[in-house]
Amino acid sequence: MDLNKIRRDIDAIDNKMLELLSQRAHKVIKVNEFKVRQKLDNYSPAREAHIFKRLKALNKGPLDAEDVEMVFREVVSVCRAVRTALRAAYLGPQGTFTHLAALKKFGKKAHYLPAENIREVFDKVEKGEVDYGVVPIENTIEGVVNYTQDMFFASPLQICAEITMTISHNLLSNASRSIKRIYSNPHVFPQCRQWITKRYPGAELVPVSSTAKAAQLAKKDPQGACIGNKILSEIYGLKIVDTAIEDSASNMTRFLVIAKKDSAASGKDKTSLLFSVKDRVGALYDVLSAFKRYRINLTKIESRPSRRKPWDYYFLVDCEGHRDSALFKKAMREVEKHCVFVKVLGSYPKES
Repeated sequence: MDLNKIRRDIDAIDNKMLELLSQRAHKVIKVNEFKVRQKLDNYSPAREAHIFKRLKALNKGPLDAEDVEMVFREVVSVCRAVRTALRAAYLGPQGTFTHLAALKKFGKKAHYLPAENIREVFDKVEKGEVDYGVVPIENTIEGVVNYTQDMFFASPLQICAEITMTISHNLLSNASRSIKRIYSNPHVFPQCRQWITKRYPGAELVPVSSTAKAAQLAKKDPQGACIGNKILSEIYGLKIVDTAIEDSASNMTRFLVIAKKDSAASGKDKTSLLFSVKDRVGALYDVLSAFKRYRINLTKIESRPSRRKPWDYYFLVDCEGHRDSALFKKAMREVEKHCVFVKVLGSYPKES
């Protein structure tokens, strides 16, 4: 094996890649100019979903599908930012899982703005301070994030994309003595309950607004630690005490991308909606029957107190398909007959 020859071959491939990247960037500039003239959004969730789906289908290895998407996600992000950088708000501070989800969706070239809470993410998008917002909606262990659900009841914003991430938790600390306090987001502790009980049964669990805030507090506490992503150790100067401390290996969190309008159809979509049924026997059954009649698969249904009067609820539903499809429109016409309130929250590409 001639190592020098292999390296020359790699250099030649890199040269070709650089030339092709430049060609791609010039094409993206033309697309951006067209979108500006037509007053179209710079970011198209449906188009990006098509790009990554097509490339992953063409991939023959040795890179796996996730690696291919990660590489091209950054290519897309860099090319898009040549003229216009996308702006996104997320539940901060820097280093939260929501921040990582935003990076996964928009790449490193986007401009990111941390928010102190979920309401502030919505506010920043509504006021036009950012183009998009990223908020957590549910975890496979802990369940739904109720506050995010409730925000959609009054907000005019729509869901334009979703992000799913495998969540791995780590214990981080600079404690010079035994750990007496563990800080983290309140949704994190149940995901690591068995590990905490076994390793630190006497530790005080201190809930805070985010894992990043937990890292900031743990750094100041000589007997404190935090639970969060490994990236917090780099950002906040903490040592990694233990890794992968979550109780379940299938611990995943789903995030939503919110904007002033949803996504065009991609061919593989989901739609989310809210509704409140009329106060009569069988009303919910009639609503669900409408979806069945038009062969629309419901992937999730949750109930939440409406806060309008005691024991009054609204339902949040995720279903397969796009709001513009003929079957969905027919189903919605029947659904509306049995409801006092219906609100489509948006259609968006379904993550595989």
